[in-house]
Amino acid sequence: MFCFNRNTIIDYSSLAALTKPVLHTVRVLERDIRKVFVPSGQPQTRILLRDGHSLPEEGWQIEISDTITLTAGDDLGFVYGLYHISEAYLGIKPFWFFLDQKIAPAEYLNLQEASYSSTKPLVRFRGWFFNDEVLLTHWSVQCDDVKPWEMAFEALLRCGGNMTIPGTDKISRKYRQLASDMGLWITHHHAEPLGAEMFTRAFPDKEPNYSDYADLFYQLWEQGVIEQKDYKVVWNLGFRGQGDCPFWSHDKSGNYNTPEKRGELISELIEKQKQLVLKHVKNPVFCTNLYGEIMELYNEGYVHFDDEIIKVYADNGYGKMVTRRRDNHCVRVAALPSNPADKSGIYYHVSFYDLQAAGHITTLPNSVDFVNNALEEVLEKGADDYWIINCSNVRPHVFYLDAIRKKWFGGSITGISHSHEFAADYYNGAEGVAECLSGYADAMLAYGENDDEHAGEQFYNENIRILINHLIRRRTDGISAFRWLTGDAPLKEQLKMLFGICHAGKEKMEAYYAQCLRVSKSLSGTEKLLFDDTVLMQAGIHTYCLRGMLMCERACNAYFEENYLNAFLDFGRSAKLYEQANQIMRDSEHGIWKGFYFNDCFADIKHTAFMLKKMMGYVRELGDNARHDKWYREAVYAVEDRQIMTQLVTDNHMTDEELWEAFMRKE
Repeated sequence: MFCFNRNTIIDYSSLAALTKPVLHTVRVLERDIRKVFVPSGQPQTRILLRDGHSLPEEGWQIEISDTITLTAGDDLGFVYGLYHISEAYLGIKPFWFFLDQKIAPAEYLNLQEASYSSTKPLVRFRGWFFNDEVLLTHWSVQCDDVKPWEMAFEALLRCGGNMTIPGTDKISRKYRQLASDMGLWITHHHAEPLGAEMFTRAFPDKEPNYSDYADLFYQLWEQGVIEQKDYKVVWNLGFRGQGDCPFWSHDKSGNYNTPEKRGELISELIEKQKQLVLKHVKNPVFCTNLYGEIMELYNEGYVHFDDEIIKVYADNGYGKMVTRRRDNHCVRVAALPSNPADKSGIYYHVSFYDLQAAGHITTLPNSVDFVNNALEEVLEKGADDYWIINCSNVRPHVFYLDAIRKKWFGGSITGISHSHEFAADYYNGAEGVAECLSGYADAMLAYGENDDEHAGEQFYNENIRILINHLIRRRTDGISAFRWLTGDAPLKEQLKMLFGICHAGKEKMEAYYAQCLRVSKSLSGTEKLLFDDTVLMQAGIHTYCLRGMLMCERACNAYFEENYLNAFLDFGRSAKLYEQANQIMRDSEHGIWKGFYFNDCFADIKHTAFMLKKMMGYVRELGDNARHDKWYREAVYAVEDRQIMTQLVTDNHMTDEELWEAFMRKE
């Protein structure tokens, strides 16, 4: 029997070498021991780390007697074994930090003699891409900017991940050393071949045209290889444009104006980049991302590369393995390998940013069953060499990150089973929580006929801001940015379709929010706080943004009828509803999460409210008089005083918001 207690030590003296990843994880387990066990007079016991080079890559074995002996053959074997001890015996869950797990203190824990061995994952390289990480980059834990990233990498390792893209652009270079020190492989954004510096940052005075500056591109790529040659790297080969878009959108030479020419250059550069890595690195691992327009070129036979390079297929941002929609271009080309024997993998989103309808600060708007089916097809097609999951800022997306980690190891998941397991792990199995988790996706707005076409919070925000801009510019033509949704239609027809989606989904959304409110009222203590800050919070964001969008419709109708006062009031009501959605989000920031949503600059709910208030001001100029006393008199004066003009006004002129508030008080 092993007595696990505060006096238990971790003995690594017999290891041939103590590497940074192993030492870091030893320190984490020591922290967890202090977190769980109170000081006591229990005997000192040992967790002994022992080299075992006959074990498979990343494998580990645990023997429990009067000592816990952890045997592993490499760094990640020890890392995973130590995290297994933390979770299995101390009860520290993979997302303990991101979901504020409360640990009940204990004096000791007796473990019976037993032995355990690691399970080999189905997916060789598996990890998270911290993309669109605008919340993490503006948030710190107790004034420590690095701590959020350390906790994120720890969560990934606890989930059995072994690879990361540690941020976008400059951020990835900032945190790849930390990721490597914790044991993770490094890979790269599909827009950043070899993880090199972006051309326009290195050479801001030059256009990023390969045909003009091939030597400078090659220089940047080689420098990127040299900087990372001592890390474990899955080298991303390819060539897209600056800023995550096709390179030919920047090139003015006309050299790449056909699919053949574009594919020829991409194929040529993949080979050149591969040779460059081979110049500096022994036995490298390569991948290339068949993303968006590259997938289309590859399917048409214009892109070619060696079979040893892992082909990475991408979903469309909503969990469907088809090419993504870009602006109004949406061809939905199937994005899965045709030959299961090929080395292949996926880039998969549980968070997405498309300036149209995706979810970034709220959970993926499609169900666990939908995701499970998509990933089962991925595995059936043999795409098990590489999975990189877009996790953005982690906390809003832990429900699906937890589901996908189960798929890494061959687990079978359903919406019902996963919801109950997740509720048990993090909400203490509180009644009603699992049903709210599983019911979320069904409540989301459907904006199209395909099974993946459900709306995240960007739908309510991006489209309203675009609309307000269009109206303030006094344009009456159809909005080109809406064509992905409505086709090429007159403005009023576009709005009928846009707002019709809201009307069609309103009843479900309101019912779901009411369900979450009922569950919240039934909870208490830490379960209630966590539920309110996660599940109820995102239900509130969706509901109040939806209400705001429908109020905006009413305001637009009044505006088109030139009933400017009613339009003014309703645009104000819409703004207030968006402000309430924003406040619900900000009210979820407690303790270490203070300021987490400060930099919500993608959905940017507060900016939607700002735009609606700007529209109030514009409508006021159309409906009020030039001296701004007409509506003021109507809002403030008694009926019998409105026509008395001995004094034009008797108060300071009101701002738009003060005037709106005066009308609301009158109502």
